Amino acid sequence: MKRPRIKRRGGIGRLAEQLVWLSSGLAESGCRVEDRFWEERLTTTIDTILGDNDEDTLNAALDRLFGSENPGYDELADHIESRAESGAGVVPEHDILLIAAPVLAWSRFSIPATPLSAATLANLRVHLQAHILASNTQLAIADFLFSPDQLPQGYCATAGFSGLAGRAAISGQDLHIETADMPETTQFLSDTRYLLAVVAVRKGEAIFRWQEPDGSREQALAQWRTQGGACLAPLMPGCVLEFVLPEAYFTASRAADKGSRPYSIRASVAFLGAALDAPAPKLVAVIAPFRDDEIEEYRIGFTLHGREDVLHGVVWPLLGAEDEAIDVPAEIETVLRECGVGEVRYLDHRFPLEYCEDCGAPMYPSPEGEIMHAEMPEDQTEQVPRHLH
Repeated sequence: MKRPRIKRRGGIGRLAEQLVWLSSGLAESGCRVEDRFWEERLTTTIDTILGDNDEDTLNAALDRLFGSENPGYDELADHIESRAESGAGVVPEHDILLIAAPVLAWSRFSIPATPLSAATLANLRVHLQAHILASNTQLAIADFLFSPDQLPQGYCATAGFSGLAGRAAISGQDLHIETADMPETTQFLSDTRYLLAVVAVRKGEAIFRWQEPDGSREQALAQWRTQGGACLAPLMPGCVLEFVLPEAYFTASRAADKGSRPYSIRASVAFLGAALDAPAPKLVAVIAPFRDDEIEEYRIGFTLHGREDVLHGVVWPLLGAEDEAIDVPAEIETVLRECGVGEVRYLDHRFPLEYCEDCGAPMYPSPEGEIMHAEMPEDQTEQVPRHLH
C-alpha cells in the first residue's frame, strides 16, 4: 500500500528542500574544506535535476530562498547557472562552457536573426580563438545569430544545448541549428543578437585568453570589436552595432542586459534626430518609475519642446539587486545629458505597470504627468518597427 504523501513546508518537494539545505550550508561555510563538501553534493544534485529536465524543482528551491535572509539564494543561483552552461557534466573528461557574444543593434528597419554561412563561421572561429579563447581550446559555434526570443529557455534547455554543443566541439564540428520551429522575433528599434558557442578544454586548463599571462579582458574586447565585429557587420545591414565581450553565457547575457539600457537611449536619440529632423537639444525626456508591488522599471517618454504627446519611449528595467535605493534616475539623466537632450524631467509619482490593451506596448510618461501610448507622426511611421524598445 502506498504511503500518504507528506505535505512539506511551503509545498516544495524533497529535491528542492535538499537544494535549499545544501546551498544554505555552503553560504554559511567558514572554510574552503567545508566549501568543497557542500559544493560537491550541491553540484551532483543539480546535475541530476538538470539531467531529468526538472525545471520546476530548480525554480521551487530558488523561490524558497529568494527574498529571505538566507544567503543561500546567491550560492544556489550561481551553481545552477554554472552547471547549466557547463552541460551538467555530460563530458566528464573535459571542462565545457557555453559562451555568448552579444551584439547590441539598432535600426529603423528589421534587425535580423539569421543563419551563419560556413565562411562566416570559419572567420568567427579564427577571431574567437585568436582574441577571446586560450590556446588548446576546442570550439563549436552555433550556425545562427539568435534573438532573445530564440535562446534556450530555462536552465534545463541551456544545459541540453551546452552538452550537445560540447560534444560537437570535442568532435571538431560546429553546431547546426534547425530553424523551422523557431519562435518569431519581435522587432524593436534596438535589440540584442547572440552568437553562441561552446568551448571544451582538458580539465583544469585555461578557457579564456585573459587567463593566460599576456592576455587581458580590455585587449580581448578591443580586438573582438574591430575584427570579430567585421565578420558580423555584413550580416546586419542598416544596423548600428556595439559588441559586448564574449564570456560565459549567463555573465555575457547580464552584461548585454545592462549595456542595452544606455544603448537604447542613445539609439532613441539618434533615431528621433534622423526621423523627425530633431537634433537632441530640441528633445524633452520625461523619466518616471513604474511599479507592481515595488519599482520594477523606469520608463522614459520622449517628445519635442511645445508638445504634450509622447513620440517615443524607452524602458529601463531594474536588474539583479537593483532597487529604489539606487539613484537610477540620476544614471538615466547622465546618459540623456551625454546624448545632448535639451530638457530632462523627472516625475516622482509611481505609475502602475500599464500596457496598451490593443498592441501590448508599454505606456510612457508625458510632460503633463500622464501616461500614454507613444505615437510617431503618421508620415514617419512607415519604416519604424511597431514595438519600440
